Amino acid sequence: MYSLGFDIGSSSIKAALLNLETGKLEASAFSPKTEMPITATKPGWAEQDPNMWWDNLKLATAEVLSSTNVKRDQIVAIGISYQMHGLVIVDKKNQVLRPSIIWCDSRAVEIGQKAFSSIGSEKCLSSLLNSPGNFTASKLRWVKEKEPQIYEKIHKFMLPGDYIALRLTGEPATTLSGLSEGILLDFKTNSLATLLLEHYGISSDLVPPIVPTFGDQGKLNRIASQELGLPEGIPITYRAGDQPNNALSLNVMEPGEIAATAGTSGVVYGVSGTLKYDPPSRVNSFAHVNHTAKMTRIGILLCINGTGSSNSWIRRVIGQQSVEYARLNELASQVPVGSNGIICLPFGNGAERMLENHDIGAHLHNLQFNIHSQGHLLRAVQEGVACAFNYGIEIMHTMEMKPTVIRAGLANLFLSPIFCDTLAHVAGITIELYNTDGAQGAARGAAFGAKHYTDRTEMFKGLERLKVIEPQRSRVNDYQELYARWSSVLKHYL
Repeated sequence: MYSLGFDIGSSSIKAALLNLETGKLEASAFSPKTEMPITATKPGWAEQDPNMWWDNLKLATAEVLSSTNVKRDQIVAIGISYQMHGLVIVDKKNQVLRPSIIWCDSRAVEIGQKAFSSIGSEKCLSSLLNSPGNFTASKLRWVKEKEPQIYEKIHKFMLPGDYIALRLTGEPATTLSGLSEGILLDFKTNSLATLLLEHYGISSDLVPPIVPTFGDQGKLNRIASQELGLPEGIPITYRAGDQPNNALSLNVMEPGEIAATAGTSGVVYGVSGTLKYDPPSRVNSFAHVNHTAKMTRIGILLCINGTGSSNSWIRRVIGQQSVEYARLNELASQVPVGSNGIICLPFGNGAERMLENHDIGAHLHNLQFNIHSQGHLLRAVQEGVACAFNYGIEIMHTMEMKPTVIRAGLANLFLSPIFCDTLAHVAGITIELYNTDGAQGAARGAAFGAKHYTDRTEMFKGLERLKVIEPQRSRVNDYQELYARWSSVLKHYL
């Protein structure tokens, strides 16, 4: 038997087929082979056509199925991971009314700020664990204000993953974890956040029915089965946003465990066993995939905008676009810890939430023309990113989180021994690297939701740990001195 996982990103749609007996990946594919377009008709806007996601999901599914001899009737469950915080609106015929306002669109920032002030910061944080911010509810309020003729036609609003589930089943629905990331879950009552809906003048009738994150979310209908070439009736049994799902894919489910990614932006996502929020809103708190009214599991999410982008930027600046990152890492490895004094603040990709929305820009400090080479610059950037990650982890410490391990996929900056070594030592935490991704996580979640796997051990039996980086006592002092210097420079800009 097999489960099928989809990862609905803003760049591509990924599909993964998981062998449920071995817990190993059977096949995977993504579409398109070049990045999907994002439309920005005004500064700060970012939209995508949800039908484009569905078209590419069909292509990725066809490629996965054609690359294996697995029989279609052996696929017993489907799971969905998706780009968080987007807004999709449909009419009574489930037709999309306008392009999706996706995660990186900032048009609703002012709306969220006004709501935070009007409702009251303490009331918002204690009930919602977050400011309304630029999240899904605020984006819907923007439609109500700016596009009233479209708003009047709305039957249901949903997140990107909810829309894909709608195309699979024909029935609109969302989850508690989805409501949470839209800032529509009241954690005090574990129910719909009517305080925000009422403030925005949004009827609760527009909210889709709520289904469990793991469990029966509907079945593949006739139309979708014909489009995908799959048997009608396969259950959809799991759905989660990309960062909670990335944590699940890495077996990060319990308090003290942390998942991390270091692609274009960087994310640290830790699990807490108590209802925690950060008063300055430097991080966000969402319901994790296994959160229930009886068992609190909150995902604390920290985002760093300038992670992989800073690494690719320095590669371009030194004229090495054609050189593989592995070779550049070799150059950087010839430089001692601390890059002979260079300090990099890798914040050149806009305002940073973890810096309380300050836009301080990126900086290279202490550059000496007679001392520093390409290797120094390359190492300093990676050290700066690792220090930024630790700065975020220290914010988590203030929320009484005590991380015991960082788990990440062996990809992007986590392919670099320098980055991993620096992060492990400045944070004093073991790093474990795995061969997995969001689509595989969605496939595992689907198998668990279908009760093919009944416990955590079964669920992750095929997850392969590829590498472990342990901080070494003999080397901690050098890295702690580096972090102290980095933190001192950062303070000058805050």
